[in-house]
Amino acid sequence: MAYKTVLYSGSDNVATIVLNRPDKRNAISYELIHDLLAALKQAAASPAQIVILTGSGTAFCAGMDMDNLRQLIGRSDEQNLKDSQTMAGLFRSLYDFPKTTIAAVNGPALAGGTALATLCDFTLAAPEAKFGYTEVKIGFVPGIVSSYLISNVGEKRARELLLTGRIFGAEEARELGLVTEIVPLQQLLHRAQELARQLLENSPASLRVTKALLAGFSKDQMDRQIARAVKENAAIRQTADFKEGITAFLERRKPKWTS
Repeated sequence: MAYKTVLYSGSDNVATIVLNRPDKRNAISYELIHDLLAALKQAAASPAQIVILTGSGTAFCAGMDMDNLRQLIGRSDEQNLKDSQTMAGLFRSLYDFPKTTIAAVNGPALAGGTALATLCDFTLAAPEAKFGYTEVKIGFVPGIVSSYLISNVGEKRARELLLTGRIFGAEEARELGLVTEIVPLQQLLHRAQELARQLLENSPASLRVTKALLAGFSKDQMDRQIARAVKENAAIRQTADFKEGITAFLERRKPKWTS
């Protein structure tokens, strides 16, 4: 299957998906969401038992595409809700993916990029990798990722990361439990493939059932939290702060908050 914004390859029971917009630092566009969902579907239906997710160029994923951000201003409530549901669907597809996933984070992974990197079962990061839930800096609500983050690091640390929107490095991400292992950039994909081979020694059925079991423990709570987060994410887009935050970001200036 041909994709415009991702590269897909598969061999030896391992599928590799590469976010492939290096000129845009692999930012999340509507087209990339569509391609990534299709690539995950292809991997789920393939003989592959392990999926590696990485980025091309110097970044893993720099968050939302600037052109798409520009289009968000002035959208209707219905359009905003649909957009939020689409993003939530992407994150949930990765979190609930039936096969074992490994993120090889080769550079900055910000906002939605942090979510893509940390929702995989294993997150390998180069020392150059940067992370951050930066949504509050531009008037967004990081609601969709918040449920996953609380589950990973606890509420107190999640509050600090989500409310400050600060960027943090690979070592701190490892200490927080968001990164599994730090690997030199030149060895990152090799290490991901090595880990994949190690996982392939295990029972495929056991891997699938264990993943489903772990996801099932929190499914009902996660469903409720994400449904509420989608509504809040959509609602914030009608506020003056959101419009100012996006405009300031696109104009590369500090926002002037009025609310």
